[in-house]
Amino acid sequence: MNVKDIALVLLVIVIWGANFTVIKIGLEEIPPVLFSALRFAIVAIPAVFFIPFPKTSIWNVLGVGVFLGVIKFSLLFISMDVGVGAGLASLLLQAQVVFTIVLSVIIFKEEIKKNQFVGIVIAVLGFSMFFFSKEASLTILGLILILFAALFWTISNLIMKKMKNVDLLHFMVWVSLVPPLPLAILSYFMETNDPLSLLLDTSMQLWLAVVYTGFISTLLAFAIWGYLLKTYTAATVTPFALLIPVVGMFVSSVFLNEKLGLIEIIGSTTVMLGLIVCVLGNRLIKYFKVPNENENENENLIKNS
Repeated sequence: MNVKDIALVLLVIVIWGANFTVIKIGLEEIPPVLFSALRFAIVAIPAVFFIPFPKTSIWNVLGVGVFLGVIKFSLLFISMDVGVGAGLASLLLQAQVVFTIVLSVIIFKEEIKKNQFVGIVIAVLGFSMFFFSKEASLTILGLILILFAALFWTISNLIMKKMKNVDLLHFMVWVSLVPPLPLAILSYFMETNDPLSLLLDTSMQLWLAVVYTGFISTLLAFAIWGYLLKTYTAATVTPFALLIPVVGMFVSSVFLNEKLGLIEIIGSTTVMLGLIVCVLGNRLIKYFKVPNENENENENLIKNS
């Protein structure tokens, strides 16, 4: 991965890490499904009237729109509304890293290196610890919902990965046209039958949260993420997403005063260790490897030849 693309992936990490705190703030004023509908509506309209349809199948647009926009974000927002803190949500959603790598190996026959496999195993061990958490910032229902959200994010990752020569900024604009109507209908029957009155009673804080989650976290960040997934293997790109919780937990601790319990700290540390092994494992092995006598002899022969 070159320096430019490393900078791009780190930009996405910061955007998505802060996004969970922004969502939590927005959920103080409106229910989760309605919030999700708004974030996509402001991205799609009026942009779709000026941006051409991307050079890809309509099924790809509908697929990502449904799996990412309708299902993934609804499950994420609902999980945060029923008892998952912003910091933990940023961590648990990264189960998509494991799901994406495993399915990419199965479907696209991508190679997975030993250090990546070991890193995934360590990360899964870390995630499993959260099932034993008794902290107020996590409920079993919230945990299950957010893991399903990660699975549907994985499906949209795989759809974007198989696309070729597609303008991903155009693609995300048209994808954003899919979720608002079904989400608005769900919200009407599940959350409120008078959404207009509810929205008229909101503050500027809510609309700033909607703008951030819509234009920055959805349109910009997912366009960059899709480009990276198309350019590199899933095992190269997706482990970086495990850095999102570092940003997420830091931002939530500053702005929301969220704290982690002992099990959550151990689990978070274990997941971070899995990331380090995934991304830097081979380099660390080479750095700390002690050359044997045969290697030294071969090096001397090469130098003297």
